Amino acid sequence: MKDSTEMEKGKEHIIVEIVEYMSKAVVVRTIIKKTTGNITATSFDEGEELGENQLPFDAYVQIIDGRAKLMLDGREIILKLGEGIIIPAHSTHSFSAKEQFKMITTVIKSGYEE
Repeated sequence: MKDSTEMEKGKEHIIVEIVEYMSKAVVVRTIIKKTTGNITATSFDEGEELGENQLPFDAYVQIIDGRAKLMLDGREIILKLGEGIIIPAHSTHSFSAKEQFKMITTVIKSGYEE
């Protein structure tokens, strides 16, 4: 389930509460979406996953609740609450949830022309 509308600007929020868990689902909430990049919050129910993917841009992921299993170019990484990682452009990656977790993803699509 994906929400492509941006959050209201100038209004405070509690980051861990901007996306809810849904049974047997991965839920994506758009925080900011621009042509130059985006920020999303994603929740994973236990047992859910996002399959293998590649982005042409670097992405920064931070865990804001629970623990996530990240497969990055064939290497398993367990990310815990408060931990973050830069996923390099063009790398193969996937996420899976052995337990519920939430993450914030920031993708910046400019600056690659240098």
